[in-house]
Amino acid sequence: MCAALLDGPRVAEGSPFEIIDEHTSGHERVRMVRDKETGLKAIVAIHNSSLGPALGGTRFFPYQREAEALTDVLRLSEGMTLKAAAAGLPLGGGKAVIIGDPHTDKSPELLRAYGQFVHAFGGDYITAGDVGTTAADMDVIGSQTPWVVGRNAGGSGDSGYSTAFGVFVAMQAAAVYVWGSQGLAGRRVGVEGAGKVGSQLVRLLVDAGADVVLADRDPMALQRVSGTHPGTDVTDRVLDQDIDVYAPCAMGGTLNPKTIPAVRARIVCGAANNQLLDTDCEEQLQSAGILWVPDYVANAGGLIQVSSEVTDLGTEEVTDRIAKIGPAVTGMLEAAGDGSQTPAQAARELVLRRLSEAKGHNS
Repeated sequence: MCAALLDGPRVAEGSPFEIIDEHTSGHERVRMVRDKETGLKAIVAIHNSSLGPALGGTRFFPYQREAEALTDVLRLSEGMTLKAAAAGLPLGGGKAVIIGDPHTDKSPELLRAYGQFVHAFGGDYITAGDVGTTAADMDVIGSQTPWVVGRNAGGSGDSGYSTAFGVFVAMQAAAVYVWGSQGLAGRRVGVEGAGKVGSQLVRLLVDAGADVVLADRDPMALQRVSGTHPGTDVTDRVLDQDIDVYAPCAMGGTLNPKTIPAVRARIVCGAANNQLLDTDCEEQLQSAGILWVPDYVANAGGLIQVSSEVTDLGTEEVTDRIAKIGPAVTGMLEAAGDGSQTPAQAARELVLRRLSEAKGHNS
């Protein structure tokens, strides 16, 4: 399927770009653009718009193959559908990837070309920041289209803290559920990723009295965070460390049949999207006695923040809504408490019900 999509290009009428636009199983729209002049290679995937226009960030990443980028954007866009529905937002799920190294390939010309690509969707896809893109990048993209949120200029800015805060309240709720009222105090938390979300999560955890173990492939990022929080232990990897909570906050897919047996944490709760390689991993985690808080529930804080630009939520309402991720996680864990289903299955039931209700209302 992926090969056919990438091997069958056609140019959209009136567009300067070579665009691939084919139906992909489970997705409403998938388009790819290649612009030789700026070097832009990007894919936008709209998974489901039953609840509203598709909103999801733009990931700028040096994928080795276009098929790898396509697989990622398809999974990420589906995750955004789940995230928006679980958070009760009037938005659909979409995502975009730009293929390249953001440190060397990013330019104002490329970002403006990408903004024109986003504009071609006519508001059906709304973009925001993600791995490899910033609020300043959204300003440049926004010079070509109004369908951008999370800008510095006239927007709600970077969503890193909001995402971290949502993960923190989700983690705290899970910790209280497992260990009682002390929650995260005195617990050892392994944070994987010292970027704009992981660094904020470390601060929240330290303030809550947790002991933090931190890993990142970028030594400069590690130095920045550990310098600010000198009590933080720095290590090469955290997944198999002697920790109470594993918080993946970088790329997805770190939990798979090969890595799960090495996990020593009692709880997994982090900001990374698509933390599990596939849904079979849910059962594997549950069988191992590991509680996994679904990523699309825990990491919805950033989406809640940037969505306020299209849903007119005030600042206090945004904070309150992110804080409610905690009680939502508690409810989800209690619903799955008898062991007849995983927490993710309980969350998916809620998502599917909301999508079904929206589809019935729109039909």
